[in-house]
Amino acid sequence: MGLALPAFAQEAVTHAFDGSFDDATFAVESAIVGRGLVIDYVSHTGEMMNRTGADVGSDVVIFDNADIFLFCSAVVSRKVMEADPMNIAHCPYSIFVTEKDGEVLIGHRTYPDGPMQEVQALLDSIVVEAAGD
Repeated sequence: MGLALPAFAQEAVTHAFDGSFDDATFAVESAIVGRGLVIDYVSHTGEMMNRTGADVGSDVVIFDNADIFLFCSAVVSRKVMEADPMNIAHCPYSIFVTEKDGEVLIGHRTYPDGPMQEVQALLDSIVVEAAGD
């Protein structure tokens, strides 16, 4: 596996995954659950975008596959919301997996400076583990 470096674009951090989309989603799920966290929902965003393209007058394939895992951490969420109750705006947290033209990426959005950096560190650790970096 080649060196995977984080890429910052459009306020997202991504890591290349050396393997299939299905393997990447399994790795993300395992990394989240392995920390004792519960996945609340998996959004199959790629399927939705592909299914609705014609309905909105587009034939552009944005992703071959794309899923978003939504979850929370009671410990980290309580800490950041005790620091500022408006940090609720960032909950639940999400990690995405995309595939386009054979390239699989795992990533998450960035968070503001301050207490939310603890959330970003949690997401970074999950993504790095899942990506095998």
